Amino acid sequence: MDWNLDRKSKKPIYKQIAEYIENGIADGTFPPDKPLPSERYLAKELNINRSTVVAAYDEIESNGLVQRIRGSGTMISQDIWGITKKRIPSWNRYIEAGSFLPNLPLTQRIRKEMEEQKLINLASGELSEDLFPTNALREITSTRSFIGRLGYDHPQGNAGLRTTIAKHVKEFREIETNPSSILITSGAQQALHLVVQCLLKPGDAVLIEDPSYHYNLPIFQTAGIKTYYLPVNDQGIDTDELIALHKKHRIRMIFLNPAFQNPTGTLLKTSQQKAILEISSEHGIPVVEDDPYSLTSFNGEGVSTLKSMDTHGNVLYISSLSKVVASGLRIGWIIGPRSVIERLSDAKQQIDFGHASFTQWIANDFLESAHFHSHIQKLVKELEKRRNQIVSSLNYYLKDQVEYTIPQGGIHIWCKLKRDVDEMKLLEHAIKRGVIYVPGVTMGSRKGYVRFTFARENEKAIDEGIKRFAGALNAAK
Repeated sequence: MDWNLDRKSKKPIYKQIAEYIENGIADGTFPPDKPLPSERYLAKELNINRSTVVAAYDEIESNGLVQRIRGSGTMISQDIWGITKKRIPSWNRYIEAGSFLPNLPLTQRIRKEMEEQKLINLASGELSEDLFPTNALREITSTRSFIGRLGYDHPQGNAGLRTTIAKHVKEFREIETNPSSILITSGAQQALHLVVQCLLKPGDAVLIEDPSYHYNLPIFQTAGIKTYYLPVNDQGIDTDELIALHKKHRIRMIFLNPAFQNPTGTLLKTSQQKAILEISSEHGIPVVEDDPYSLTSFNGEGVSTLKSMDTHGNVLYISSLSKVVASGLRIGWIIGPRSVIERLSDAKQQIDFGHASFTQWIANDFLESAHFHSHIQKLVKELEKRRNQIVSSLNYYLKDQVEYTIPQGGIHIWCKLKRDVDEMKLLEHAIKRGVIYVPGVTMGSRKGYVRFTFARENEKAIDEGIKRFAGALNAAK
């Protein structure tokens, strides 16, 4: 045969075979009155396992293109052109052809395991339900009248909520802004998508932290953006490295998570923040500040933000209520120059015609109430207790097998394994033992790290989870 597999392709071999046969049926390479090549023949010709060919034939059979006839082999379906029944679309080809890239398979696997199994969850980056202000939100919805609009609201979000957020960020984050410079989004994730899609173009170079949450996001690749990595350690980032990367790659935008960074827990020093702003002003590079955790400082001291020191409008500030109130509210926001906010709100309106009025009303009333202050105080105390528990458990069960820096806020702890281990085998052993976490390979270029999140489980479950992980680590030798 005059067709060969592309063994360097990311496309699975069985899908390549299925596509080859489907194209051959369409262009007449395979006539309808003769059987297709046998499974054994194709396996021998292509030097692959027969089961791979079987998988390819299974796929094209499920699409209605062929039928298997005992004693005659695999034949092209007589109903392929819809004489007696309609042909089924080849949905897999449509799925693969889409321009919006899926999450990494490992990320999909972790999410699926969390949904389908009762595992101790040290992976999910959200609060446990007992940390949600459920009673306060129930009071708001049951005792106060809904005063929002039931029709489409302002493209930038409800004016009342934007006014409240302007007051909120001034009080808690020392950011001076006004409602016209705020866009309400469906959490920080949508905010990031809007920034990438509207303000960058294919081929642009951006800086993201390594490791970071942004590392495994397919939004950059989907948009054709080139990502370059700025190393993060327990001392933060090296601003000299930032300058060197800009000189080499002509960086168009910098994405940072300065306060209790995900996953390292690093808090950038004020001197580092000022240096970043100076670089931004000198070279005209916008900075996107992602700030989900600055309100969770365990020592009670306020945490400065880049945006609070931004006197030139160089910083796009993104935050949300997902990590400090409730992820299900889907309330996030972007603060930036008015012209940028108007551009992003136009794009958001094309996607969903604006944010839901009801959740905006709830978020507004909660932020304005005394409940918010007491909730944050309680939340920080509970997170600190869980942080203390995971540190104690790591010391007890893993002793000198891991290294880490104790985070002073946020919800993550970043651990380096002190010996080489197959990260995928380690994850499999952990899942079998009933605990799940995030392998470091999904968040950075360095090997031998894991991220544990301590906001999802109580202290007892955290202790048991680390115990199970220790068992998995020993089994993965």
